[in-house]
Amino acid sequence: MIPRSMEAQVLRMANWFPIVSVTGPRQSGKSTLAREVFSDYAYVNLENPQTRRQALSDPVGFIENRPRRLVVDEAQLAPELFSMIQVASDESNEPGQYVLAGSQNFLLLKQNTQSLAGRVGMLRLLPLSFIEARSARADLSPDAFMLRGGYPRLYDVDMPQDAYFSAYLRTYVERDVQGHLGVRGLSSYRTLLELCAQCTGSLLNISRLANAAGVSRESVSSWLSMLESSYVVFRLRPYHTNLRKRLTKTPKLYFYDTGLLCYLLRIRTLEQLLTSPYLGAVFENLVIEERMKAHLNAGEEPDLYFYRDDAKVEVDLVDLTDPEKGLLAEIKSSQTYRSGFSRHLHTVGDEIGIPNERRFVVERAEGDFEADGAQVRNIATWLEMA
Repeated sequence: MIPRSMEAQVLRMANWFPIVSVTGPRQSGKSTLAREVFSDYAYVNLENPQTRRQALSDPVGFIENRPRRLVVDEAQLAPELFSMIQVASDESNEPGQYVLAGSQNFLLLKQNTQSLAGRVGMLRLLPLSFIEARSARADLSPDAFMLRGGYPRLYDVDMPQDAYFSAYLRTYVERDVQGHLGVRGLSSYRTLLELCAQCTGSLLNISRLANAAGVSRESVSSWLSMLESSYVVFRLRPYHTNLRKRLTKTPKLYFYDTGLLCYLLRIRTLEQLLTSPYLGAVFENLVIEERMKAHLNAGEEPDLYFYRDDAKVEVDLVDLTDPEKGLLAEIKSSQTYRSGFSRHLHTVGDEIGIPNERRFVVERAEGDFEADGAQVRNIATWLEMA
């Protein structure tokens, strides 16, 4: 098993709550993490049709006839279990009774909210961070990681990423989209996925996506919700607490994994990536995604934004997760620092109270230094910070 940064936090949650829930994308390592950390627990996987039938037909017996130290994998496939897990956990109210793992956030969170409120510690496990992936491949560079992404299977087995993502998308579309939304036009859905990839880092325009995909706005909105709930894409909110300024209210769209993003952009080699017109967007995605992973692995809810006003003053990342350690980051894929890179950091930093030492330019240039009142960091250094 590749060591995961979240291991310590999972154990803390199990010492605090009767139930621990770990959600995240398919194949991000949830099952492996749960079975490794809770190796002395009984384990059931609801992907098994026979096991799932038992859970659905007799949820009371399914829980009552099993130990109170139990890992339930793909728990969202049997939502009837949640009420029974609530009852069983309340009988003793001891911490660490049940561990629930699931790859569809939309259902698991709904059931947690209704049945398990106040009883469950919730965590989200994303694909490997750069630091985690490098523990499996010591020679891994940030550029190579940007292309390959962080899905653990790609580091357990030396396989081409295009073969992996081709299978991953077929499985995802067939099981999650067709199964839960009843989407018939799978080709249109795949087109939407590729269009989302092409507009990574841009303001989300649902009407434009609908026109380009040849479907309705309602379909795009529904499909985007599915993609978000299954941890394929996320929306980065605009910073908008300053009521005196006209700030954009439209979010930007990003992917949880740059490997999948590159695949959808038809980028197959490192040479193609480094000469691609999408390099800047993919690099920006990497920096923001890794910041999010760092917070989630520490059990923190990321509070991330971008800044943009009507005067076109813009900063790529505003991180206010810890108000006392907030930071700004301007993200550039360039290997050459330019003084203009930091000009908006000072305007925005002064406005929202971020000190100079927390204003960063993240780029692919060698070395780390201070310039124009900003902290310039090579991507390798930034990923170590994250």
